[in-house]
Amino acid sequence: MVRDRWHFAAPPFAGSLEPATFYCGGPQDEALARLEWLLGQRQRCGLVIGDEGLGKSHLATMAVRRLAGLGAEAVLLSLRGLAAGDWLDLLLARLPLDPASRAEPLRPWQKLENRLRENTLMERPTAIIVDDLDHAPDDCVDGLARIVGGAEPLFARTVVVGLASSAGMSRIPDAIRTRAAVRVELTPWEEADVAGFLARSLERVGGPADLFSPEAIGTISRFALGVPRVVCQLAHLATVVAAGHRGRVAGTDACGGEHDAVAARRC
Repeated sequence: MVRDRWHFAAPPFAGSLEPATFYCGGPQDEALARLEWLLGQRQRCGLVIGDEGLGKSHLATMAVRRLAGLGAEAVLLSLRGLAAGDWLDLLLARLPLDPASRAEPLRPWQKLENRLRENTLMERPTAIIVDDLDHAPDDCVDGLARIVGGAEPLFARTVVVGLASSAGMSRIPDAIRTRAAVRVELTPWEEADVAGFLARSLERVGGPADLFSPEAIGTISRFALGVPRVVCQLAHLATVVAAGHRGRVAGTDACGGEHDAVAARRC
């Protein structure tokens, strides 16, 4: 009904982690800039902390793209639900090893060290982005702590970026926390960020950027408390309710005036 009403090419607020759906609000822009600094200054570790729903996983996917664009060999691991003993094989599968290197009869840790050494000799940084660090199995945490704390020259061009919830910080050991040169606190969106996200999402699917009135944007921002995941959910529900009203669609009247506020409040 919503897509037929405004002829959207795709659902504008599907909440996927695809790069095309990423919106770089103020907090995201600050976080990515600090991660770029981390790489440029050859630091070994950084942390991104935030409450649930603030977009850490989506930020992680963009951090990989951003750091790769700066010349790093960047890989992303999601650690939630990972079984003990699996993280090294998963990491090696993400790294672009040649067939001969993969077939070598070496322990996984030796294969990782060889790749990091190769990158270091080529003056190519390695960026290991780990999402849900607070859910990592113990052997994974120990391995990451060894990378960020090891004195071996082969680790000199390797940076580990861990993303974790605020509530899970107590599960991250001091061996990683104390070595983090950057600790980014991901914060909720301001109303201007919400407005930008709504407009960008609608333009992406061929919808009118001014579908939501300023009053509706303010209402959604207040009800969502600036949490991107909730903004996305409320925006989707608001368009469903507004489409059901089948009111006049013209400029800011698309979910206009009274309909806009009613739709957001009903969400």
